[in-house]
Amino acid sequence: MMNKILTTVAFIFSLITGMAQDFQGKAFYKTKRKMTIKMDSTKVATAQQQMLNEMLKKQFEKEYVLTFDKEQSIYKEQESLGGIQQGGIQIIMAGGSDILYRNTKEERYVNQNEFFGKPFLIMDDAKKQEWKLESETKKIGDYTCYKATTTREVEEVKRTITDGNENEEKITKTVKVVAWYTTEIPVAHGPSNYWGLPGLILEVNDGSQVMICNKLVLNPKEKLSLKEPKSGKVVTQEVYDKIVEKKMKQMEKSYQHRGKKGDGNSIEIKIEG
Repeated sequence: MMNKILTTVAFIFSLITGMAQDFQGKAFYKTKRKMTIKMDSTKVATAQQQMLNEMLKKQFEKEYVLTFDKEQSIYKEQESLGGIQQGGIQIIMAGGSDILYRNTKEERYVNQNEFFGKPFLIMDDAKKQEWKLESETKKIGDYTCYKATTTREVEEVKRTITDGNENEEKITKTVKVVAWYTTEIPVAHGPSNYWGLPGLILEVNDGSQVMICNKLVLNPKEKLSLKEPKSGKVVTQEVYDKIVEKKMKQMEKSYQHRGKKGDGNSIEIKIEG
């Protein structure tokens, strides 16, 4: 009799394990990013500045889809193309080219993206955030979610000019991150760089961006494909960050040079992050 019970339990456990391995789904997120805009010009009215601010905010409201199984996930922006023009300023923002692949079992990620038309394949270890699990709960859709918090370091660069010499000071801030996850979907995935909780993350507020899941599709009839991206120059995250920093400094110097030759109008757009 005991052997029969043990055999039944083993069968049920193997069945559940098999189902977990085949478990797949899609989570759709809407994101909003904080940003500020300052316009130093006597020719730009306050009303125009407010209008441009609102238009820019809409450009940073994006939609992403997280495709996942038990161990892998792919986070990708839904394809879109938007543009705004105001007072001679034109901003075009295209989406849909970046792919973030993560393997939670192997604790690594691959980020395929383009920077100034050049394809990169960023491959590195996926470091787990040190989450603090809270007792607070709330409902997101039909799912009961639990609160978790962590922190992240944000580096800001403050530049000043004294007697014609430019000085650069780097300031590091600690920002609190609040996430809401559901154990009803037992995978460790989440949007963007957030993962490692005992359930799918449905909402994140990281101080500069809010990501909220507004739609879930679990175990669709057609099997989902989670292929690791392969295109681009292979670099580590550290190398890629240095490439971006160098290019941004070059652009900043170029705009400063143009500003000195221009009519004194200047525009500063700050995207928090």
